[in-house]
Amino acid sequence: MANTILPADTYIVVNKTIITETDKKIVTTLYQPIIGHTAVSLYFTLIDDLLKREIMSNEETHHHLMSTMQLKLENLIIAREKLEAVGLLKTYLKKADVNNYVYVLYSPLSAAEFLSHPILNVVLYNNIGKKEYDKILNYYRVPKINLREYEDVTANFNSVFSSVRGNVFNENDNIIDKNQSPITLEHHVDFNLLISSIPKDMINDKCFNDSTRELIENLSYIYGIDNLNLQMLVRNSINEKGMLDKNEFRNNCRNFYQFENSGSLPTLVYTKQPEYLKSPRGDNSNRAKMIYSLENTSPYDYLKSKNKNGEPSDRELKMIEDIMKEYKIKPGVINVLISYVLRMNNQRLTKNYVDAIASQWSRLKIETVEEAVAIAEKEHRRIKKMQESKNKSKSLPNKSEKLPSWFDKEVDASELTSEEQEEIDNMMKEFS
Repeated sequence: MANTILPADTYIVVNKTIITETDKKIVTTLYQPIIGHTAVSLYFTLIDDLLKREIMSNEETHHHLMSTMQLKLENLIIAREKLEAVGLLKTYLKKADVNNYVYVLYSPLSAAEFLSHPILNVVLYNNIGKKEYDKILNYYRVPKINLREYEDVTANFNSVFSSVRGNVFNENDNIIDKNQSPITLEHHVDFNLLISSIPKDMINDKCFNDSTRELIENLSYIYGIDNLNLQMLVRNSINEKGMLDKNEFRNNCRNFYQFENSGSLPTLVYTKQPEYLKSPRGDNSNRAKMIYSLENTSPYDYLKSKNKNGEPSDRELKMIEDIMKEYKIKPGVINVLISYVLRMNNQRLTKNYVDAIASQWSRLKIETVEEAVAIAEKEHRRIKKMQESKNKSKSLPNKSEKLPSWFDKEVDASELTSEEQEEIDNMMKEFS
């Protein structure tokens, strides 16, 4: 659908909800670290397109959106899909000579709902880190008031108002209300298999309602639990009433993950590049495919691939985790850094070397894979030029030619063997 959209295609915005100033604050503080500022800007722009009654907009073209937001069409589509993914927008298409879209706006989750959501909560934590996450928690945390010594003296309705006889109440339909759109996943649990695996006398007929199924889907996705283990976890979470104890199920899934992963919960090394920092799709060049691969692979899986699918050592994982936390290096960028260090440092990940490069990239505010690849290529060309100059002059480059701060951490250019020189020359093959 996204590939067929043209600037001339029209759209109208329909407001399915009531969006308050508090909702807008939630979008910028909770959703923006996940979907990025462009998607948030699109959300607010669509709100601004609404007429005075804030129910429906006039018909506009997508060229209008492109001009208003100063965005290319492909970036507009990416931003729209992010809003759809987190439940802030639904899109409907009517095909014709000029296609017409309907964009239906929804409210964000409340802060309490968002911060207890099994997926959004984890993604937010991974994207911003513990320090910023704790700040957000403190912002939305309600102070506790001890009312133990107080008496509830609130008036009841019927003590203030009298009923009026003779009037007939008419129900009103289609009145605007606060509505939210659920987050959907392509990850599917085999509920037929799951339910058939549990003895019928253990479960209530209402056990697997929509909210329970959604929780099971979300937790199995975020913790990577297969159908077989999921059956065991669900059975162990059924209470005496034959219903799924949701808190118990959350704890069981969490404990299962910790047990399977040596006591650790999902950490940064298992995350992938945030959506809002990924490159636009549509480029089919080898370079674009390489960048896409680095963006959509976790540092853990990338290290594993470098070990020919052997498990990375605990030392390597801890080092990478610490670097990502300390310098706020994004997952896709750390993948580029890992590849760079391995090629430059004779396939060794040493802390001093990794730390030095990470600190430099952090100061340069490298956040995207494309930026990381570009800086790696630039430094490679500079080092190669210096090495060629040194081989000719048998001396170090002039002081005016500054080496990168991490150049001499582990690699001593004067001691390079022919094999190591070849390694440097071939270092950036995967980045070309």
